[in-house]
Amino acid sequence: MPSPAEQAHTSLGSGFIISSDGYILTNNHVVADADKVIVRLQDRRILDAKVVGTDPTYDIALLKVSAGSNLPTVSIGDSRSLKPGQWVLAIGSPFGFDYTVTQGIVSAVGRNLGPGDQQDTSFIQTDVPINRGNSGGPLFNLQGQVVGINSQIYSSTGGYQGVSFSIPIDVAMNAVEQLKTKGYVTRGQLGVYVQLVTDDMEKAYHLPDASGAAVTEVSPGSGAEKAGIQAGDIILGYDGHAISSPADLPPLVAMTKPGTRVPVEILRNGKKQTVQVSVGTMPRDQGAVDNGGMPPGASSGSAALGLTVQPLDNATRKQMGLKPGQGVLIGDVTGDVAAQAGLQSGDVILMVNQQPVDSVDAFRAATKGVKAGSTVLLLVRRDGQNRFFGLTVPDDK
Repeated sequence: MPSPAEQAHTSLGSGFIISSDGYILTNNHVVADADKVIVRLQDRRILDAKVVGTDPTYDIALLKVSAGSNLPTVSIGDSRSLKPGQWVLAIGSPFGFDYTVTQGIVSAVGRNLGPGDQQDTSFIQTDVPINRGNSGGPLFNLQGQVVGINSQIYSSTGGYQGVSFSIPIDVAMNAVEQLKTKGYVTRGQLGVYVQLVTDDMEKAYHLPDASGAAVTEVSPGSGAEKAGIQAGDIILGYDGHAISSPADLPPLVAMTKPGTRVPVEILRNGKKQTVQVSVGTMPRDQGAVDNGGMPPGASSGSAALGLTVQPLDNATRKQMGLKPGQGVLIGDVTGDVAAQAGLQSGDVILMVNQQPVDSVDAFRAATKGVKAGSTVLLLVRRDGQNRFFGLTVPDDK
C-alpha cells in the first residue's frame, strides 16, 4: 500500500475546444503543476493532453490533444459587448457531474480583483452558480457564443454564494497565438497608475461628470512619461476606445502589442488633448515599493486643512520610490477636515491642486488663501501607491 506521500493527487476542471485540430482553453489553476493532463470529450473518448502554454496572470491555459482534424468547436463571441443584466449560461462539471448547465445574469463587467495598469486583470462578474469542477468551462451568451472562461467565485464558505467571475473571451483569445508560439504571454504596459474620478475631483476640476481614469502616478522611463502624461491627468480614451472608468483601461493596454504607438486622449486643466504613447512591456514579475519612515525636520501646516507637514530627505524618498525633491510628509493630522478625508500621519503629499509640492514652502504657498467651501485636491502616496484625496473646507472656517 503506498504511503500518503506516494499517493497521486487528482483535480477536476472543465474546458472547451476552440479549433478543430485540438486546441482547448481552460484555467491555469486546473492544470498547474500537473504531471499528466487527461481530457474526456463529449463522445466519451479519453485523450492525453499537452500543456502548450499558460498565463497565470489571467488564469488561462492552452492545451492540445491529438484526435484528428474534425473536432467540434465552440463559437467565439465578443465579451466587450456584454452589459449588466444580460442572461448568460455556464457549462461545466461541478463536483464531477458532467455537462451541467447553469444560468444567471451579468452582474458587472470590468471587475478588477487586484491592484495595479498594474490592474490588468479585468473579469466578468455574474450570479451564475459556479462550483468546484466548473473552473475552465465556457460562459455563453444567449446566441450560443462563448463570452468568457469561468474562473473563480467569491465565497466565505468555499461554495457558491452568488458571486462568480469569468475571464473575458477577448482577452483569452488575444493570448492564444502567443501561447502557441512562446508558451507564455507578453502584455503591454502604459506606465500609469489610475483611480476612479471621485466626486471631490469632479468638483475641484470642474468636470462635467466622473468619466475617465485619473492618473495618480507615472512610471519613470515609461511610454506614458515620454509622451508627457502627468499625475493629475484624466484619461478619457485609449486607441479609439472610450474610457469611462479605470476598469476600462487595463485590459485594453494589456492586449496591445508592446512597441505599438497608440493615441491616448487626456483631460488636463480643463482642456482635452491627444498624445501618442509607445506601449511598453509589462514585467512578468513586478516588485512592490517599500514605504519609508519619517525624517526629522522643521514642520509647517495648514489650519484650514487640519494637518502639518515636514520635509523629506532624499534617502527616505528613495526608499519610497520617489524622485529627489519630491513630496512632503504629513507629520500630524490636527483637524477634522484632513481626518474625515482619510489622511494619516506618514502619508506623503505629492501635489496640491495639480501643482507639484517639493518642499514645506511649496506646500505653504499652494495652500495659502484656501477659501471656505472650496475643495483642495491632494495627490498622496501611501504604502507604495498614489491616490487622490479631496478636502472640502467648511464654510465656517
